[in-house]
This record gives sequence, structure tokens and C-alpha cells, in this order.
Amino acid sequence: MIAVDTNVLVRFVVRDDEIQAARAAALIRANEIWVSKTVLLETDWVLRSLYSFSPENLAGALRALAGLRTVFLEDELAAAKALDWFNEGLDFADALHLASVGNARRFATYDRNLAQQARRTTTLETISL
Repeated sequence: MIAVDTNVLVRFVVRDDEIQAARAAALIRANEIWVSKTVLLETDWVLRSLYSFSPENLAGALRALAGLRTVFLEDELAAAKALDWFNEGLDFADALHLASVGNARRFATYDRNLAQQARRTTTLETISL
């Protein structure tokens, strides 16, 4: 299994550099690929910030990537839940934070909007600081 950096995923999705995109695709086709949650978060940020991906395009790209038979995500269940919540309007990073709380029963944040979304989306007791 090969762990990849964000730039490999971005080249694979965006294909803005023909040579790098071909190398990324060949690597992903021929090997089992490990994608950490931090790489997933950074990929979200790069695609939104630098490539102006809409939420729909971003969700589609991340789901397509996660659906490849050679791609394995760290905490696959949390990533899937985060993508579902992202489709419901949560910011992807916030959704992944909420989906990754483990055994915690309470969630604290200064972000009032996130606190409201967490109350609507999860069973966590949400503390708005």
C-alpha cells in the first residue's frame, strides 16, 4: 500500500498537468492507495480554494475517488458520513471533525453556525462557547 500526498490526488482529479496526471492515474490504477484524513481535508481545501470547485463538484470528486477499488480511506465510515453531511450543507472540514469525534458525547465550538448544524445533524450535545 502506498500513502499519497494531496498533490497526487489533486493532479488525478484536476488533470491540469498532463504528465503528472498520467503518473498519478497510473499509480492509483496499479497500487493500493492510502488516503489519510489530513490529505482528504487538504484536498478539499485545494480544490475549493485554488480550483474553485463547487460543493457539488467537490462532493462528486471526493466520492468518485473514495469509490475506486484501489483507494482506501483512513476512517472510511467517518469520511462517508462527512460527505453525506457535506451534501446537506455542512462545510466538509467541519463535517469530518464531527464525524471523527470517536466516543465523545459532547462537542464544543466557538462557531455558532457549526454548533447549530451539529445539533441538527448529530446526537452530540453541543456546547456553543
